Amino acid sequence: MTADQVLVGLGLIVVLAVASQLLANRLRVPALLVLLPVGFTAGALIDSVDPEQLLGAAFSPLVSLAVAVILYDAGLGLDLKRLKGHTRRVVHRLLVLGTVLTVVSAALFAVPVLDMSLGAAVMLASILVVSGPTVVGPLLGFVRPTERLQRILIWEGSLIDPVGGILGALVFHAVLVGERPGFGRQVGEFAASAAVGVAGGALGAGVLWLLLRRVRLSEELATSVQVAAVIGMATACDALRDDTGLISAVVMGMAMANLPGLDLPARRPFFDTLVSLIIGLLFVSISATVTPSSLRHVVLPSLALVGLLVLVTRPLVAHLATLRTDVPRGERWFIGWMAPRGIVAAATASTFSADLIDKGVTGAERILPATFLVIVATVMLYGLTAFPVARRLGALRPARSRPLLVGGAPWAVDLACALRTAGLDVLMWAGAERERERIVEAGLTLAPGELLAAATGAGAELEGITGVLLLTDENDFNALASTTLRESVDGSVHRLASPSASHGVVAPYTGGESLFGEGLTGPELARRYEAGARVVVRPAGGALPDRHALLFVVSPDKQLTPVTGTRTPAPGAGDSVILLSPPTGVLTG
Repeated sequence: MTADQVLVGLGLIVVLAVASQLLANRLRVPALLVLLPVGFTAGALIDSVDPEQLLGAAFSPLVSLAVAVILYDAGLGLDLKRLKGHTRRVVHRLLVLGTVLTVVSAALFAVPVLDMSLGAAVMLASILVVSGPTVVGPLLGFVRPTERLQRILIWEGSLIDPVGGILGALVFHAVLVGERPGFGRQVGEFAASAAVGVAGGALGAGVLWLLLRRVRLSEELATSVQVAAVIGMATACDALRDDTGLISAVVMGMAMANLPGLDLPARRPFFDTLVSLIIGLLFVSISATVTPSSLRHVVLPSLALVGLLVLVTRPLVAHLATLRTDVPRGERWFIGWMAPRGIVAAATASTFSADLIDKGVTGAERILPATFLVIVATVMLYGLTAFPVARRLGALRPARSRPLLVGGAPWAVDLACALRTAGLDVLMWAGAERERERIVEAGLTLAPGELLAAATGAGAELEGITGVLLLTDENDFNALASTTLRESVDGSVHRLASPSASHGVVAPYTGGESLFGEGLTGPELARRYEAGARVVVRPAGGALPDRHALLFVVSPDKQLTPVTGTRTPAPGAGDSVILLSPPTGVLTG
């Protein structure tokens, strides 16, 4: 290809990737549903978007490095301290049983049906273990299953990506050494590959830990340092031993998420944007390499494999994983109906299949097209049926709001108790230890970790947060947190109004709607509460009680509407109102 053709091809891939993600966002469907057919169609119609022709031998290493960044990002979400309670046993079982049963059933099925050697079949089965939060998250966001299901499936998806990445890399090396004589030599080379990846990941994490602990870096520079460290270590490991870079990337991410004394920023717009762009580019590029001719002889066998995975393997895994737990029957069946495959499956298939083909492994040429078809089929099947299945099984979450209240002042805890009495599921967060103790003593749920981690991204998905109320005594904190969270919270963000005489650094100047009526600032609410005012819940109807201030309206379906500085909702029939009663003492000042 000429330089101009390469330039046009690369530019077209970027445009198609971003346009597909934009269209998927507007349609409120997983991006995979658009990226895969767009890439496949473009590859079939336009030669200039075929990355193997554009980049030649550089395509496979670039895919490997891109996957390393994705797996590092997945590893960063694996703060194992957050996996606790009743979900721990189910998630652990899903990971262990899901991995073992998927590999065994898919490999045994693929040998005769897809006409593969055992090595190629095990490689394909290992690739199909992963699902991933980039696919599961959007599906669950659309379906809105119960909070327990949300936590279980998000945790499984987050953990299975790096598990699948490690397993894929180890199986790849096992298949390669399996082509050579000598069992002792096979075991030795297999162990050497694993050791290189783990040691590289540990070394890279140690270097990153020291840099981020000792050197003051801006958010942008810290992100650049992480990307450079991941790519550099993955490259070094691959140079020492082929395809051990993926193992090092996963180990680095998991180590950075769990090392003590490290405060990685929860809000990472540049890193998240980079990962999103990489995912789009990979899907379009990898789909473009799948030609119609390569699918001709694997369509029916691959659909049969999908049937095995969807109708037999996954339900069996789900029921074994939830055996002797308190997970209801309907939720067990829904867990058995949610296992789409995603980006890591496609990328690892593209990375490993080319090398296996070069090594002459029988059936390796069918790994990528079969993986492509399994991804398309599972995403479409679950995407189209998940909501009606969840509704039929009674696994949908009630439509009620679940606000996150930030602050632990006595009046804020009283407000949370009132919202709970009105039928809402309330979550609270506070920084001061005494405030956290007050929240726990009131029997309210305390959000784990730091505020941004709890209110955004995977934290918000895990907890089912629908909005944030900033109720701390610090006006500047409320204002800054409101500005930050409005960009990343999928729901409303409200804060207390600043006192009219405030001389705060930012509070008087930030936008956004403030909570409650005129004069009900944080200090005023605290003053009235100390004087005997209390937050009460009453059925709507008629005029409000004398001297009571309206704070919220709760609809019959448990939707929360606050009073703001610009809007006062009108209570209707069947609504409940949250009121601030008048003080019983005398206010001074």
